[in-house]
Amino acid sequence: PESTQDVSDIAKLATEHKIPMTPWGAGTSLEGNSIPIKAGILINFERMDNIVQLHAEDFQVTVQPGILRKTLEAALGKHGLMFAPDPGANASLGGMIANNAAGIRTVKYGATKDNVLALECVMADGSIVKTGSRSIKQSAGYDLTKLLVGSEGTLALITQATLKLVPIPEHYSTAVIAFESIPQAAEAVYNIRAYGLDPAALELIHPDMLTWINEDEGTSFTVAPSIMLEFSGASEEAVKTAMTITKDICNDIGSVGFEAGLGRDARKQMWSYRHSLREQAVRRFPGHHWVLVDVAVPLSKFPELVAYAQDQIDSYGFDSRIIGHAGDGNVHTGIHFEFDDEVTKTKAKELSEKLVLKAQELEGTCTGEHGVGIGKQKYLKGEYGGEGAINLMRIIKNALDPDNLLNPGKVLPKS
Repeated sequence: PESTQDVSDIAKLATEHKIPMTPWGAGTSLEGNSIPIKAGILINFERMDNIVQLHAEDFQVTVQPGILRKTLEAALGKHGLMFAPDPGANASLGGMIANNAAGIRTVKYGATKDNVLALECVMADGSIVKTGSRSIKQSAGYDLTKLLVGSEGTLALITQATLKLVPIPEHYSTAVIAFESIPQAAEAVYNIRAYGLDPAALELIHPDMLTWINEDEGTSFTVAPSIMLEFSGASEEAVKTAMTITKDICNDIGSVGFEAGLGRDARKQMWSYRHSLREQAVRRFPGHHWVLVDVAVPLSKFPELVAYAQDQIDSYGFDSRIIGHAGDGNVHTGIHFEFDDEVTKTKAKELSEKLVLKAQELEGTCTGEHGVGIGKQKYLKGEYGGEGAINLMRIIKNALDPDNLLNPGKVLPKS
């Protein structure tokens, strides 16, 4: 499709003939969210990739769903603006909205759902619906925008979105801070937030990953469990002060390395290291299959979850690494093994399930930012304490998509 009307025409035809529809953006989702498991029509939004209108004076932009995050970032940067959510991958904006993507800046700016003001959508029957408005404050009726953000294409097909923007900060201070143990690093994350500091990003990095960066980039980071963090603001003094306090906090915990940088270039370099880690991991373990675990817990429970994850990894004997958007309690674990090793594959799935169940036990969630898709459906009942919330979701799904044509087989477990 190249327009909302094209999408509407497709949906009308599909509804008439009861053909399933699966929306496709850039295909970066990790829980099978965009795999068309019921066949039918795959609606690829790559041609709907325009900026419809930039409202720079209101810090807003309206886009089509197929535009890629980095393309939008480059266009907005010319106006000194940015769309804050950064999942790392060059996802489409429609996919980010459908999956409520988050990433490294969530700790300060929130996830995608916190940065969407209005949507234009095509419903299962082909009708075109608009939700929300360009007003920052909205209190008119049900919040349909929030309902559709994160629905993974199961309730409507997003054809246009109005997004909140923020000015690109003038000043940055960044640091990579090393500790003797992962629990210490996790404790530092909590203490930084508890002190009332406002980092723009706060990441947990496994020591092996610092080794990879040193090998590939010629750097000399201390090889130990570490955090990467960034402060940004309107004055150099403010970000320097925040970093000075952070250094004191980390010294009290027992940091063993502190490498700080100031300015845009230092920031750009540090995050290029962070975003390269996935590629570096895959390159170092060719032919391996990966199980990527994404869970999140309340911030006070983050150290406990990280310690538990490390203990379980050691117990199972996996050569795996913990990384996470630590500032908002989001933990990722990459479990990998030889592709045809079925015994280890079974163990990897067991470990993955243990980490999910532990996060839920700690009053967290089975998925912090990767969505439910296919892979996390079986955990919803436990997360919501029974069938009540799931049945309510089914009622909403049946009301908006009575023939179950929109991305069927995703999110909701079979009844």
